This record gives sequence, C-alpha cells and structure tokens, in this order.
Amino acid sequence: MTPRPILVTLDIVVLVAFFACAACSSSSGVRRPELAVVPPSEIADFNALYERNCAGCHGMNGKGAAAMALANPVFLAIADDTVIRRIASNGVSGTPMPAFAQSAGGMLTEKQIDALITGIRSWAKPNALDGQTPPPYIASGPGDSKRGAEAYRTYCSSCHGANGRGGSKASSIVSGSYLALVSDQQLRTIVIAGRPELDAPDWRGDVEGRPMSAQEISDVVAWLSSQRPNHPGQPYPNASATPAKGGSR
Repeated sequence: MTPRPILVTLDIVVLVAFFACAACSSSSGVRRPELAVVPPSEIADFNALYERNCAGCHGMNGKGAAAMALANPVFLAIADDTVIRRIASNGVSGTPMPAFAQSAGGMLTEKQIDALITGIRSWAKPNALDGQTPPPYIASGPGDSKRGAEAYRTYCSSCHGANGRGGSKASSIVSGSYLALVSDQQLRTIVIAGRPELDAPDWRGDVEGRPMSAQEISDVVAWLSSQRPNHPGQPYPNASATPAKGGSR
C-alpha cells in the first residue's frame, strides 16, 4: 500500500476542520473586524461624508456642479468656519440647500459636521486674493436696485446680456425659476467669488483694473432680487368649466 491515500485523507480532514471552525465562529456571533459594518453616525472620514452628502450638488472634490464650487479659493477666503458650519448644519431656507445637522432635522452628528468643515477648509489657498481685500461676505447695509441696474450694465451685461436674459457668453440670471432657487446672500457670494467652474470671474475680473466695490455688489444684488417673482414657474392652465362630451360632473 502506498502512502498517497493517507495524505489525501489527511488533507480532507484538515479542510473539514477549517470550514467547521469558520461555521462555528459565524454561528456564535463572532465577526472578523474587516466584516463589521460601521453605523452611518460613526463615519468620520471626510471623503466618505462629502461624497454621500455634498458631491451630488457641489461636485466631486468641491469642483462645482448644479451648485457653486466649495473648493473655490475666493469663496473660502471670504466665508469663515462659522459661515460654513451654519450653512451645512441648518441649510438655507427657501433654496435646495438642506439642513444636515441632527439638531436641525438632518442626519449628521456634530462630529461629522466638524469633519466636513475641516475637509472643505483644506481646499483653501493662502494666496487666493493676491493681497487684495475682498468685499465683506455679509452686506453692511441694503443695496439700491436703481444703482444696481447701472452697475449691472457696467460689470455684468457683456456676458449676461443687456437685460440679464443671457448673452453670447453666459445664461440668464433674471429667470424667475433661477431667482426662486437662490437667496440674496447666495447671489452676493457668487458676485464676489465668481463661479470659476463656469468661467464666471470674481469681483475683480469683470472690468479690467476696476474691481466692484462692496456697495456696487449690494446694488447689483438688490437689482436682481427686485426681479424675483412672487410665484415663480409656469402656472397650470385653468381647467375648463365645461365638461368634455360624454363626461360627467
């Protein structure tokens, strides 16, 4: 008799013992660490949090999409951590920006909000302003829509058209549907920081050598805001009072 059948038999015994131990560990509730599921409230990785909660609107890596780029260095230069925390936590009422903090009805813990703020802040660039002082993020007073119309013609009409309804370089910014989705603060932020992902310049780049003043920005925002409709969108047509033939009331 040769030893080969004995070796094969031993191999089978070893395999059976291995799978038996694995089944025993599984049935007893013991899990290997790599198979454990992390509860959503304990996810602290910035990339995972951003991809799940922010990238759908603000684009991968903060580069912008339907909403403005969060990695815009000018935006990060004018918006401090308090601003970013407030927006991320509480959202922006009347716009598509929802509240993410649990304290405001969202799904994220304070620790996760902290991770988002730290990660977004990591996209900032120290020399984004080239030593210039930007207009304040929040306006110091109300703007004037009449002056805003003139400021618009000076700084914005070459791209957005004479009446703001769109030109050869950019789309309409007086559309009722658009204005219904953005707050006055969002309009101000865009005028100051621009939208580089759409080739829209910041407050320094509309007219060469002539950056917009803080008051001119407030005035342009006032002019845009004055065109926001009370009831945006296309209304449904009124139903006919006369029923169709063969129909019943």
